[in-house]
Amino acid sequence: MSKKLTFSPADLNKLSSEQIIDKLQHRNYSLLKSLGGEKLRKEMVPVGKVCHLAINHFYHVGHKNNPKKRLEKAKARIVKNLHKITPVIYDKSTFPDTKNGLVLGFNHPSLGEIGRILLIKFELWGDKPVLFPVNLPWYEALAGDYDRLKALGIIITPTITPSTWKKLGIKEDSEIYEAASRIKRDFREIYTDLSINIVKDGGMIFVAPSATRQRTVFKTPAVYKKEEDVIPTMSILAIKLLTDEKAACDFLPVAVLPPKNFKRGLNLFKKYQLLAGDLMTADEIRKKYFKTKHPERLENFDYDFHQKIAEKLPKEFWY
Repeated sequence: MSKKLTFSPADLNKLSSEQIIDKLQHRNYSLLKSLGGEKLRKEMVPVGKVCHLAINHFYHVGHKNNPKKRLEKAKARIVKNLHKITPVIYDKSTFPDTKNGLVLGFNHPSLGEIGRILLIKFELWGDKPVLFPVNLPWYEALAGDYDRLKALGIIITPTITPSTWKKLGIKEDSEIYEAASRIKRDFREIYTDLSINIVKDGGMIFVAPSATRQRTVFKTPAVYKKEEDVIPTMSILAIKLLTDEKAACDFLPVAVLPPKNFKRGLNLFKKYQLLAGDLMTADEIRKKYFKTKHPERLENFDYDFHQKIAEKLPKEFWY
């Protein structure tokens, strides 16, 4: 692939975030490189190449003149290959067969659980579309395959996590700070709008509440002891998705138990376990956590969600 193109400071100020996303997907641009994060981008290049080769492999199934049949064969091939490459143990009876929208939140010890969660998505929920908020380095690695992923029902949208923002180290007096801050906010709003549309149609959102890869469910013992706040990922989503009393969207905590001696990467050919916690229905969440009709925050919801994940795991993974 040709060398990545960069946005000038003028481009970052002039272009909408939607236009920037389009250029990441279809014009070989890199926002990371433009924001001084070339090292972060390069770290993800090998993973991006592996994913690209895998997606190409899944699509080489014939039926070029019959898109519907081609997709069906591609999905069947994905499931078959994921069983070999990213094996997983899970109890189908513990995962809900819901007609409602569904937010599935999981702990994120490595990259390996992504393939395993996608496998159970195809096996349990078939053609339901799923939205993945993806940290910008990951997003850029996958952006060139956005259209193919979307055809498979996997919709990715970029986010800039606090950890990535810190690593970029953009100073407040720099030429690009205001534009970068605006893009970060816009990405969050785009994600929110997509989330609402996805769950209205009974689709799914897969999200790691920690917003970063970490071995434990709670970031630190202080967070577990409630001496520090949990990142409010789940309550922000719940407020956006459930303020409308007619909205039907349930929340499912899922515990990821990685294999022994796992690493932060994909851990190919090693078995993970996915353990479903108790489903938190839309009505239950409203009754327990919505103290007003339009709350600004949901007290204890994020902590309780994390706790439901932790309870399914050995204590070494709690905090």
